[in-house]
Amino acid sequence: MANIAKKPTHKDINKYKSFHVTATMEDGTSFDGIITDINGDEITFLRGEDVTVDKQGNEAGGEERKYYPYGNGSWRSRRFTKVVVPLAALTTVSHYPYSTPYYPYFPYYPYY
Repeated sequence: MANIAKKPTHKDINKYKSFHVTATMEDGTSFDGIITDINGDEITFLRGEDVTVDKQGNEAGGEERKYYPYGNGSWRSRRFTKVVVPLAALTTVSHYPYSTPYYPYFPYYPYY
């Protein structure tokens, strides 16, 4: 995971354009998203949020969402909303930490 130790600049942000990143703001909040555009001193993100839907496609919201079991006919999906953030408000930008899956080696069976 590559972190930017200093405040990110246009050059640093442009390097991460179209990648899934984690952004930390000056007030300490952080979010994950995809950098889509850089205009002047503003950066446009597609910010990810989790959504739980039932079989009919209706969103389960409020208290219902908190206690809604995933095993009883609901699905967890991901939705992205557009967010514009000023460059001065960003503290760090880093790649989203995906882990590399481990696949054990299985030899091919010989042909007979």
